[in-house]
Amino acid sequence: MQRPDPVVPAPRVGYVLKMYPRFSETFVVTELLAHQERGLDLTVFSLRPPADGRFHESLARLRTPVTYLRSSSIRADDLWTAFRDARAELPELARHADELWDADARDAVQAVELALAARAAGITHLHAHFASVATTVARLAARLAGITYSFTAHAKDIFHSEVSDDDLRVKLADAADVVTISNYNLGHLRARFGPAADGVRRVYNGLDLAAFPHTSPADRPPVVAAVGRFVEKKGFGDLLEAVALLRARGRDVSVQLVGTGPLGPELAARLDRLGLRDAVTMTGALTQEEVRAVVGAAAAFAAPCVVGADGNRDGLPTVLLEAMALGTPCVATPVTGIPEVLRHEETGLLVPERDPGALAAALDRLLGDAGLRTRLATAARQRIEADFDARRQAAGVAAGFPPPAPAAPAGAPAERPRAGVAG
Repeated sequence: MQRPDPVVPAPRVGYVLKMYPRFSETFVVTELLAHQERGLDLTVFSLRPPADGRFHESLARLRTPVTYLRSSSIRADDLWTAFRDARAELPELARHADELWDADARDAVQAVELALAARAAGITHLHAHFASVATTVARLAARLAGITYSFTAHAKDIFHSEVSDDDLRVKLADAADVVTISNYNLGHLRARFGPAADGVRRVYNGLDLAAFPHTSPADRPPVVAAVGRFVEKKGFGDLLEAVALLRARGRDVSVQLVGTGPLGPELAARLDRLGLRDAVTMTGALTQEEVRAVVGAAAAFAAPCVVGADGNRDGLPTVLLEAMALGTPCVATPVTGIPEVLRHEETGLLVPERDPGALAAALDRLLGDAGLRTRLATAARQRIEADFDARRQAAGVAAGFPPPAPAAPAGAPAERPRAGVAG
């Protein structure tokens, strides 16, 4: 008689985020909601309290409990207090004391607090978004709690000039699983970190496709939408220069520029210099629902991304995927993972970065050709449906969450989780 397959216990997962919720990180909420739909047992841990009083409506659907770790007024002396109070609950603490002492005081105290919370809640695995501070704390906490951890690597956390290669190499080597959001990122990590990154997997960020219905762009007014933080890597200065060229040629065009950021005053000054105050509306930050309305009504979407002077760049902008889903034809630059989804003349138009003339020409084509807009938009929606559905993408992330380790026999020491990167 054939024995039934053993039942593999499901993991209880703690998501570790630097700040939750964060207005700009809609992909995190989308992923959590997809996990929730699949029945994954989740808890969210936030290293910082939210800094913005605005929240997207989708948050109301999330039933996941959220724990905010202590984040302010932490001094080096607090490390000793944290050690003393936690040593009875965390047998691994002494083994990793040197590593904790070498860490930033806030990171170390939060790691101890997270480890205690994970053990109390029966959490068997931690997953962090971004390879920076969230993964720093998740890694230390996992070692203290005797559980596994994984993380998703995005963009600034791997490309910025301030990223420490030694630190990232350790995180890659120690994690049970690592995913990143584009093939470009995957190639970068493997080329830069060799065997430590051999097991990194590519899992694209996903969209709730039902929330982004496709409509035809054929009869939309000549409006270009652009969305993002006002920082160098978004290339919005190039967009303003391109719009000035279009207006000088007599093209009827206006722009809805959505976002905020440190370059806001500079962009506003450029509007004045180019005489575009009547053509460009800087809306400020909008909710996801408001962004969807702006992008879904535009005849074109522009993502003129660039590689910043500090190495920072976009991984694969979520709002670009959203525009493609909504039926808004896109013009973008071939930065990092963008060409993987936006294929020139097939699912959109690509232009060189930092080239306002080429950007203007591409936008002029889209604004003047309803047939081209429709063809590109239809193919783009098909591409998004094929590879960016949130349910499939979240399942891909969850595939790297190891099942709980079997309980050790009575009196035997618990087995430490095996280091390494899962495929």
